[in-house]
Amino acid sequence: MMLYILRHAAAEEASPAGDDGARRLTERSKEKMRGAAAGLRELELRFDAILTSPLVRAAQTAEIVSAAYGNEPQPQVLPALASGATAADAVAALRAFSKYENVLIVGHEPQLTAIASIVLAGSAGAVHLRLKTGGCIAIDPPARMDRGGGELLWMLTHRQLRQMRK
Repeated sequence: MMLYILRHAAAEEASPAGDDGARRLTERSKEKMRGAAAGLRELELRFDAILTSPLVRAAQTAEIVSAAYGNEPQPQVLPALASGATAADAVAALRAFSKYENVLIVGHEPQLTAIASIVLAGSAGAVHLRLKTGGCIAIDPPARMDRGGGELLWMLTHRQLRQMRK
């Protein structure tokens, strides 16, 4: 399996209801994310599964990526990607998707960096990355992701992805 880790695009400061989980993407960030999704396509990436946090901003980001691929595959909510869930729980939940060749997960910091650290080095705090909103990481994980030993293939910012589109 190839694992792609995507941080949600920029969200509004506060939702109308004041609930952090309901924060939506701004119109400008939706437009930028469409460009970044086009950049992912330009890299000729394909996804067998798009897994997202249940929080609105992550789900909207996953929907934009899915739309860039003709809505195939449709995003699936993975509760272990919610903010507040541990990176170890998220890595354990990803085992159910190990049969897929290419999996994209969409979520939040600091959990995403901790997931990458577990897959790369076996510990949530061993690797320190700065994954900006809309940024993506590609990792070739080992068969047992929780033990480390994965290979970081690339890490691109939102801007770099947008610049790759035609």
